[in-house]
Amino acid sequence: MRLSRRAFVASAMSAVAAPALLRTTRAAADDVLLLRCSLETAPAHTRNAVVRDFLAGVEKASDGRIKTQLFESGQLFPDLQVGKALMQGQVEMALPGTFALTGLVPDADFIQLPALYGRSIEVIHSVIDGKAGQLLAAEITERLGAHVLGPWLDLGFFNWYSTTKPLRSFDDLKGLKIRNNGGAGQAWRTQFMGAIPNTTPLPAVPLALSQGTFDGIITSFETIASGQFWESGIRHALEDHQFVGEYVPLISLAFWQKLPTDLQQSLPKLWTARISEYRANMAAAQARARDTVQAHGIDVTVPSADELAAKRAAMMAFQGHVAMLSRISQDMLAIVSSDLGSG
Repeated sequence: MRLSRRAFVASAMSAVAAPALLRTTRAAADDVLLLRCSLETAPAHTRNAVVRDFLAGVEKASDGRIKTQLFESGQLFPDLQVGKALMQGQVEMALPGTFALTGLVPDADFIQLPALYGRSIEVIHSVIDGKAGQLLAAEITERLGAHVLGPWLDLGFFNWYSTTKPLRSFDDLKGLKIRNNGGAGQAWRTQFMGAIPNTTPLPAVPLALSQGTFDGIITSFETIASGQFWESGIRHALEDHQFVGEYVPLISLAFWQKLPTDLQQSLPKLWTARISEYRANMAAAQARARDTVQAHGIDVTVPSADELAAKRAAMMAFQGHVAMLSRISQDMLAIVSSDLGSG
């Protein structure tokens, strides 16, 4: 075939430009940051719904510069291991509970201090959104190499639940063997009530309950309902709001430092702008779960405000001891005590 000089030059120029164009395309693809988020809860859990909504917002706000992937049901890591995974760059985002961070950042267990027992959600928010939360965020950055994205996400209040023995008052807890999800604070509170603490992994709890390995558990209404624990023998609840489970939104520092300035500003704003809605969704899920467990024959006793205040006052005599057992720093203890006053 005969080519005109113009066609030949155009063809030659295209051949020269092709590698450069390919490099440009590859560079553009390389500029897209992958954000993998690990959750151990199942897809139906309200925490997962919250995170799915947030990740969709991240992709939109980044104009395609961030691609997100959500790994649920512990596909990547259980919450107890996700802190180390963030440090090692094996995942970019996670929302572990404070109780899953205490092994690496002991101050995360301050939520178990007697001063916070039986408090309203408004009081809890004033502490975790205030100086105590700020101190913990700094410690997480230093020890985990992770950036706290913004305000924490409520899981909900934890209470006492039993199988055969009705829980009409705190005295009914005496002598019962009660399972908790770990930590010195929960074990101490169980002993303070005259019960016997037990730590058993959650997947093994239904069988252990049905076999009588222990007499009850400390958990939330959501966990009772989602696990259908009435089938394992749970019949009674003492709703004392002994502490609030909290999830901390974390992004690995390695990923955070790759973000351009505008995204470092927009991502926290996006989370903070939606946190009130997210917390409301979590509270609604707990309320629905409370209705569900009652519908399945679990009776619920609610101590009065005066009873809770009296029990908290009795616990306060041991505040320093609980802090020592949980390895909570004096700085954190002082901040929480200052924020709450003598109450």
